[in-house]
Formats: sequence, C-alpha cells, structure tokens
Amino acid sequence: MSQKKSSKTKRWSARVTKHSNALDLEADVFKSKDPHKIALSLKRSAEHSKRRKAKPYQSAMSMLNFYINRAGKNLPQKQKRVLEKSKDELRDVFGRA
Repeated sequence: MSQKKSSKTKRWSARVTKHSNALDLEADVFKSKDPHKIALSLKRSAEHSKRRKAKPYQSAMSMLNFYINRAGKNLPQKQKRVLEKSKDELRDVFGRA
C-alpha cells in the first residue's frame, strides 16, 4: 500500500534552501535569470557565513547543486539552463576556471 506523503515531508528541500544552517541566501536568488548574479550572491553568502563547515567555494557550489538536484524536476528548462550556467560563473568568481 502506498502512503500519501504529508506536505511537511514533501517540501523538506525547500526548508533546507530557505533555512540553511550553512548559508544565509538572498531571497529568491535561484529565481534570477542572470547566472552571474546568482554566482555573486552565492559567493557573498558563503564568504559571510560563520556557520558553514566547508570552504566558501565548496559551500556555494554544494548549495547550488542541492537546489538543482532537488528542485530540478519542477523547474522550467530555461531556468535549469540558467542554474547550470551559474556553476561556470561560480567557478569564475572564485577563480577556479
């Protein structure tokens, strides 16, 4: 028998993104249409965080990947491309090209 998941367990990834214990993200950062703006925002959040466990680059890239992997199936293809391009931009802003 299949059990219906409650909305609480269904949206845990949204809570992680919104209330991450590692990064304080700007509101709606992942909704931006500009990959460079997303990368700069993630960099700023990672560098200013006092709670992250990894280095700023790793924390920022992890949060971006987490969002893409968890929200990806519900995102429009155009926004997925923007987020994927944000990975390259993130590498650039951290000097990891």
